Amino acid sequence: MPLVTTKRTGLVDQVIAQIRELVSSGEWPIGEKIPPETELVGALGVGRNTVREAVRALSHAGLLEVRQGDGTFVRATNEISGAVRKLCGPELRQVLEVRRALEVEGARLAAGARTDEDLTGLEACLTIRNEAMRRQDSTEVATTDAEFHRLLVAASHNPVLISLYEGIRETVASSVATALNRDAQAELVSHAELLAAVRDGDPRQAAEEAGAFLDELLSQMGSESAAEQLD
Repeated sequence: MPLVTTKRTGLVDQVIAQIRELVSSGEWPIGEKIPPETELVGALGVGRNTVREAVRALSHAGLLEVRQGDGTFVRATNEISGAVRKLCGPELRQVLEVRRALEVEGARLAAGARTDEDLTGLEACLTIRNEAMRRQDSTEVATTDAEFHRLLVAASHNPVLISLYEGIRETVASSVATALNRDAQAELVSHAELLAAVRDGDPRQAAEEAGAFLDELLSQMGSESAAEQLD
């Protein structure tokens, strides 16, 4: 088959690329409302239809969320995270199940692959998290807890697993915050044993510790659902 002369990228693709960059870089943070259509048209120098088509495409990809009568908001920083959010929706159970699959394997691999630098980062993050717990700063607890799990998976040094987990970072952070809001005792969960297992190079124990607290949350949710059905 003969090669075909390439064509210039269309205007819609160019607008999509610019918006995606603004979102992924944090210039437009998650949860924030993006500029209105008229402002985007003027700033980008394109027509309304081009902007609408780009926003529609990014909405389908899960990066943006169009709320009729309210505007368009940033939903995720990349397509993987956006897809997970769309698939899981508001269902915390589904998010926790995805987290468990990735974090258990991440912990198991980290126990055999972690470096001294990884351990230092994990210990520092857990120290900050515990201090936030003592201050009863739930926002800081949620942020540092999510970061601890990210660093744990990063310590696996498996690029495919790390890439998958990076794709659901916002979803993980949301699930942590939601769990804390659902149960005030959730902030008392300690990751000291998990960190010790990784430090000691014990893959079995690390995987068990990584899954234990998520199993407990899932079990609590199952009990709540059963109680609701009985009511």
